[in-house]
Amino acid sequence: MDVHISFLALGTHYGKVYLLDVQGNITQKFDVVQVFGLYSGEEFHETFDCPIKIIAVHPHFVRSSCKQFVTGGKKLLLFERSWMNRWKSVVLHEGEGNIRSVKWRGHLIAWANNMGVKIFDIISKQRITNVPRDDISLRPDMYPCSLCWKDNVTLIIGWGTSVKVICSVKERHASEMRDLPSRYVEIVSQFETEFYVSGLAPLCDQLVVLSYVKEISEKTEREYCARPRLDIIQPLSETCEEISSDALTVRGFQENECRDYHLEYSEGESLFYIVSPRDVVVAKERDQDDHIDWLLEKKKYEEALMAAEISQKNIKRHKILDIGLAYINHLVERGDYDIAARKCQKILGKNAALWEYEVYKFKEIGQLKAISPYLPRGDPVLKPLIYEMILHEFLESDYEGFATLIREWPGDLYNNSVIVQAVRDHLKKDSQNKTLLKTLAELYTYDKNYGNALEIYLTLRHKDVFQLIHKHNLFSSIKDKIVLLMDFDSEYLHKLFKRDHHKGQRYHEKQISLYAEYDRPNLLPFLRDSTHCPLEKALEICQQRNFVEETVYLLSRMGNSRSALKMIMEELHDVDKAIEFAKEQDDGELWEDLILYSIDKPPFITGLLNNIGTHVDPILLIHRIKEGMEIPNLRDSLVKILQDYNLQILLREGCKKILVADSLSLLKKMHRTQMKGVLVDEENICESCLSPILPSDAAKPFSVVVFHCRHMFHKECLPMPSMNSAAQFCNICSAKNRGPGSAILEMKK
Repeated sequence: MDVHISFLALGTHYGKVYLLDVQGNITQKFDVVQVFGLYSGEEFHETFDCPIKIIAVHPHFVRSSCKQFVTGGKKLLLFERSWMNRWKSVVLHEGEGNIRSVKWRGHLIAWANNMGVKIFDIISKQRITNVPRDDISLRPDMYPCSLCWKDNVTLIIGWGTSVKVICSVKERHASEMRDLPSRYVEIVSQFETEFYVSGLAPLCDQLVVLSYVKEISEKTEREYCARPRLDIIQPLSETCEEISSDALTVRGFQENECRDYHLEYSEGESLFYIVSPRDVVVAKERDQDDHIDWLLEKKKYEEALMAAEISQKNIKRHKILDIGLAYINHLVERGDYDIAARKCQKILGKNAALWEYEVYKFKEIGQLKAISPYLPRGDPVLKPLIYEMILHEFLESDYEGFATLIREWPGDLYNNSVIVQAVRDHLKKDSQNKTLLKTLAELYTYDKNYGNALEIYLTLRHKDVFQLIHKHNLFSSIKDKIVLLMDFDSEYLHKLFKRDHHKGQRYHEKQISLYAEYDRPNLLPFLRDSTHCPLEKALEICQQRNFVEETVYLLSRMGNSRSALKMIMEELHDVDKAIEFAKEQDDGELWEDLILYSIDKPPFITGLLNNIGTHVDPILLIHRIKEGMEIPNLRDSLVKILQDYNLQILLREGCKKILVADSLSLLKKMHRTQMKGVLVDEENICESCLSPILPSDAAKPFSVVVFHCRHMFHKECLPMPSMNSAAQFCNICSAKNRGPGSAILEMKK
């Protein structure tokens, strides 16, 4: 019995019944079709005296109004149940050979026979299209047509190597109908393939194609049947683009023909069933979980972890943490301990329990050192035992690594007293080990045992002692150790002075000779910044060593500017420096001395002419130049003086214009202000008689004078203006020398 598989909540079977005589010979055979409900008592049974090739039921057969199905053989028969619960049949099509494929969607039935593909509308009871077969050279029984509905108005046809997409079942306009069906279809895409189509199914806007492939053997040059393929293609207007292709391994594919393969799909579940004579293969759209499965199977853990992180909202069967832990285990098994330890930071995150579990795993394989740089030190904080275990591991085999961890790890991560005791035990075996001693000093510092720490640093003559002293204010503990500290760190006083100019003031006199002897570049900055060094002693030292710049600074600081200038001129012979010094002192006598010293030295005169234009009148210098003296670049110097003078004139004129513009603007602003009215009410008083400025009887005539200074007077209270000036002024403001103001308003009634 042949069996047709359907994917509805409904079963359909058709097969053959044979009548035999007493000798066992076949006398007659019938085809039997049975329709039954999988979850109900629905059942239909019919016997046919002609071959049945295909069956299709109404998509909504379970509804009482949709009890319909069609059978295909020599004829296409529509069966439907009448109101008397009887089944009646109607011939929809016949006469064009066997019907081998039928697909029903909504109110449209599509079928294929030897001549082509037809579509029937069961509402209008009309056939609305006929798509002829393209390649008539192919036997329709060997290369059957494949049909599938993408939606209620889109039919996809695959026949031989041709694929057509028919869509937009449209209504005809009333003027176009005549004797034509009320609906029609359009072919919007058609393309050829390099394989034979055994089945079609829609996948969003793409197609799933079951391909029957024939290839040529390189050895025998004969054609043979290759494994069938399940391809996903993107239809275009006249061609297609291959998205993916998978070869299927089914039994007996070497003997199978194109007609032996079928593709069915479950639309709601995105499942695809590939049926061959010996196998049924189920395919489904691969999701991100499947992709991660494949990556894990190929041991591509890093890519799997990345894929899970990117699609963490869409994955259902995998957890990022589980993939990460598997990745760590894989790296450990492969011997990549450093990489595995580094990945722990990202994968384990703030999960303290997992961190502790992984640390013990690394301990079991002797790789605690590998994970030590990546242990969390703040959030989360592991148990103190974890950190102590790693410190002991380093202490047994790597003093430098142990010291590094002590410097990097906060002291509250572990039990400090336990580690101190362990270090002291090791020092019993190697008491002069500087690394252990320095580390012990740091541990003492964490414990605030600064005395023992200071003693170790002093024993080691280590420079970190100064940081310890300053950070924890241990100056009282080193009063008797200053010479020792200076002995093993010659830069100690210099650094102390740089940090605070006053703390080491009693050593400033000593520092003068030290700088002069060993570090002259820092002597002048020290003299400038120190307010505690004895200037006479410093001058004596600098003069003894002929330090001209330092001596010049000290002479200037002590008020002997003329001697300082003389030294610049006579010792340094640097006119630019002399001019700069004179500018800093801003003393007319110094400029006079500088001119007198330079008057018989042409190069100095050139320097003065180029630089004193804005400080001293150049005419004073020019008048003193002896007639006939040759001065280098005199013309350029005079031109520069004139240019500087012109620049000064321009600046003055510019300032004058700005001043005039600002004065005019302010005058206009004052005028606008004075033109405004002044409020006079009952609260104002006469500044002369101190009575209210306005009379209590509003009907009584009055006269008031208000000045710009806002002082108010009764007119009769003001003195009469003098004969020399008719203007009146505020007596109060005139008396206070704030400037007279004329009346701005006179009120009369």
